Amino acid sequence: MVEGIGASPGIAMGKAFVIPTWEWDFPDKLIDVTDLAYEFERLYDGIRHSKSEIEQIKQEFVSVLGEEQTQIFDAHLAILEDPIFMSEVQGIMQRQYKAAEVAVKEAIEKFVNMFDLLDDTYMKERALDIKDVGNRLLKHLLGALEETLPPKDQPYVLVAKELQPSQMVHLDVNQALGVVTMLGGKTSHVAIMARAMGVPYVLGLEGKLASPIQTGDYLIIDGDEGIVYVNPGEHVVERYKARKANWNAMQESLQKLAHLPSRTRDGVQVNLAANISSVKELTQVMGNNASGVGLFRTEFLYMDRSSFPLEEEQFAVYREVAERLNGRPVVIRTLDVGGDKNLDYLALPEEENPSLGYRAIRISLDRTDLFKTQLRAILRASHYGRIKIMYPMISSLDELRRANLVLEEAKRELDSEGIPYRPDIEVGIMIELPAAVMISELLAQEVDFFSIGTNDLVQYVLAVDRMNEQVAHLYDPFHPAVLRMLKLTADNARLHGTHVSVCGELAGDIRALPIWLALGITELSMSVQSILKVKNSLLQSASGDGPQIWRELAPCPSSAAVTEVLGRYMKSGLAGEGAASGTEAGPGGENGTPGGAPAPQGAADPQKEAPQDPVPPPYPAGEFC
Repeated sequence: MVEGIGASPGIAMGKAFVIPTWEWDFPDKLIDVTDLAYEFERLYDGIRHSKSEIEQIKQEFVSVLGEEQTQIFDAHLAILEDPIFMSEVQGIMQRQYKAAEVAVKEAIEKFVNMFDLLDDTYMKERALDIKDVGNRLLKHLLGALEETLPPKDQPYVLVAKELQPSQMVHLDVNQALGVVTMLGGKTSHVAIMARAMGVPYVLGLEGKLASPIQTGDYLIIDGDEGIVYVNPGEHVVERYKARKANWNAMQESLQKLAHLPSRTRDGVQVNLAANISSVKELTQVMGNNASGVGLFRTEFLYMDRSSFPLEEEQFAVYREVAERLNGRPVVIRTLDVGGDKNLDYLALPEEENPSLGYRAIRISLDRTDLFKTQLRAILRASHYGRIKIMYPMISSLDELRRANLVLEEAKRELDSEGIPYRPDIEVGIMIELPAAVMISELLAQEVDFFSIGTNDLVQYVLAVDRMNEQVAHLYDPFHPAVLRMLKLTADNARLHGTHVSVCGELAGDIRALPIWLALGITELSMSVQSILKVKNSLLQSASGDGPQIWRELAPCPSSAAVTEVLGRYMKSGLAGEGAASGTEAGPGGENGTPGGAPAPQGAADPQKEAPQDPVPPPYPAGEFC
């Protein structure tokens, strides 16, 4: 077993196909001054062919990856058009009289080395794009053949030292079982594409293998845990076969719940919405019958491109989301970058503590031109569906009021232009900072809704950087301090009739469902994959248990005590019978599913059709909210 980094979830089992390392090796080739014009023409011709090839690839794969993800290739086109890159190549040719391919190779190496030296993971991963584009250009200049591609007639697990986006798009999703790379990063374009394509991916195996993986080796890759097995024993193979079969059976059983209303056993409606980052995810949102979109992370519209998206482009995306939801609400969060989410074309300052620095609403209030462009696009799209606006990282009334001033200015502009929008559009804020919790009674009087962002709230309450491996074990969403923050927010929202929901990974963690019942929260927004699992538990819960649950949670001195209380309610099927005394009645007891996960309802015989739901995994602290 080799431990790497899980970049795209899922389990893949099959024979490896190894792509050999693609390194160009050719001697320096000097030219005569009289040949410069000819070399420049070769360079420009290679660029034209490379751009045409990239455009063709983009068109071929837009139906597979979606419009947003194929913007990766817009970034590649931008590199070929970048005046700095071209000036470097031309300068080498003119000053040193080197052939076009030699100048291109030297320019690639210079910029790749420069990016690699930066203390920024995101920028390091952009070096891969430069290599990809440069290698494509070299291929045309040298008249080289394409790399050997995987077989098209049999399934395989793709293995490479470092995979490039142009290689990734050639994968047949019907044959590519999974991907393993020695290098790479979770925010790389390849990782983004793997997740969009639904292909399990594990990276970061460099220096960890006893011997190199060979084509034909049998691999098991676990994209959730970041584990790779090379030629494992039969017992490991059988164990993973059983896991895959159980997972497939569980998904089929859970899918039967999609048409059922998301209500507790005693009839209280709890809306289960989805967190999304792209239009592509809407198919699954509708397939799982989500109540709407509780969090649309718009920052991903701004990533993997070379400039800010224009108003028209944003409007088209927001309108499509609103129309496809067909009357269901969508909460659009305004731009939330900075911290661990950077834009390579937005010059953000280097900071000692980026999570505490220049990010989210702070950037928007500083760059009101960008902010107003986004607000105009959201307002225009509100004419076509139930759109709500949400500001991230609000810490004061002043920030909220300043943001609303920009919103009012955008409304006045649209009025003067005769452009329709929903004038009474709802405006809310993320509650993700302790400061916002402590003044939530004041904030509740000036907004339409709260959405509690549990990921950042836990981070800031406990002063634990969730991206720092040294302290990640201290990131604890069940800490008593976190529960008190949640309680205070819910109470203050209720006091002023302000709707409150929860987004982030904790909303989709079935262990936390008793907390939401205890706080009287009736809307949760989560990853699309979590909706049916949470509904499964919700259908067997009782809202009336809420007061008793909180009476047991309130005095808990530690997260261990909190999870013990929650565990008892989970084991009792969240129905309350015997919960306080710790009995294990219901399908989640000893004879039910492992970990106390209740069986899906709605089938002819729920007891017989109960899926073997695994024990809920540790709370994933690294996801965005």
